Amino acid sequence: MKKRQYQLCTNCAMDTTDSMIEFDTNGVCDYCNNYYSNILPNWHFDDRGRRELMSIFKKIKEEGSRKDHDCIIGLSGGVDSSYVAYLAKQYGLRPLLFHVDAGWNSQQAVNNIEKLVDGLDFDLHTEVVNWKEMQDLQLAFFKAQVPHIDTPQDHAFFASLYNFAAANGFKYILTGANYSTECVREPLEWHYHASDLRQLRDIHRRFGVRPLKTFPLCGIFTFKLYFRFVKGIKVVKPLNCVPYDKEKVMQELVEKFGWQRYAHKHYESRFTRFYEGYWLPTKFGFDKRRAHFSSLILTGQMSREVALEKLSKRAYDEETVAQDFEYIATKLALTVEELQEIMAGKNKSYHDYKSSMRLIDFGTKVLRAIGVQKAIIR
Repeated sequence: MKKRQYQLCTNCAMDTTDSMIEFDTNGVCDYCNNYYSNILPNWHFDDRGRRELMSIFKKIKEEGSRKDHDCIIGLSGGVDSSYVAYLAKQYGLRPLLFHVDAGWNSQQAVNNIEKLVDGLDFDLHTEVVNWKEMQDLQLAFFKAQVPHIDTPQDHAFFASLYNFAAANGFKYILTGANYSTECVREPLEWHYHASDLRQLRDIHRRFGVRPLKTFPLCGIFTFKLYFRFVKGIKVVKPLNCVPYDKEKVMQELVEKFGWQRYAHKHYESRFTRFYEGYWLPTKFGFDKRRAHFSSLILTGQMSREVALEKLSKRAYDEETVAQDFEYIATKLALTVEELQEIMAGKNKSYHDYKSSMRLIDFGTKVLRAIGVQKAIIR
């Protein structure tokens, strides 16, 4: 196959490291055109958005009036989920904060969770994932040589939250998903669906050695269909209904709660910092900052010039990389040399393992056709 000529979007920071990216005659990529044509016209974060949010919150409070908690919020210690918890307090909700400890929390994440729980006076439930099972599954993804080695952690977060909500009668889950910092979604070749249980099981079957007896599992169809239509669980995204400027929000959290900043999106997890800042760009040439910065460019929170300047430099310094490399190896019961050997192995992708991709695509088309899921994200 002929190698594609390199091209950088003239409007954002996305480029042909996404092999499926397309450009118009002005050199503007399909992410940008999707944002201007589909996302922005349907995104209301003004008075209309606030009215919609107040209406939803009113319903949550009424339906949960006889319960200890009227909704549940997954809290990672990152800025998005932290601000959702803060908004819930402002609007008078009584959420249960739900945290999943998968063994990779940074000091900043632990501090932020503690500060918010104390400052907001909310109840916290922490689900601790069995480390031996987590370690085994995590190592299996490394050995699979795929880009998406963060899947075990993401799946644990996702499955634990939704399984707990369904088992304990929660009807509303508030999440930090938002257009303001995520309107440019990462390509599947960079970050495959963490909810594809078939692929997770296949990789574990090939490379794992310890049975997943207690590890939280949940397939995408259980989430999309059973939890939604049988259990009646609704997902609410409050950050899409209010102005959400990441820098201003972080500063507000710092001032009000003593919240601690971290270097970049998702870096509240030490493992995710290694995965996004080193594994992906070094082994595969994928830099997730391109998608993150492009979202900020499109929503007016960062200039393209600043984004490209940041992208010209590594995500974090060599000394920290070396420290994280040793830390990751030790946590996985590997030597640094063994982890280096894995890094040097032949690259694979989600295509090399069993998946539910065809069913996911079909299910998405059906949900969009009947109006259950909006077709506004590329």
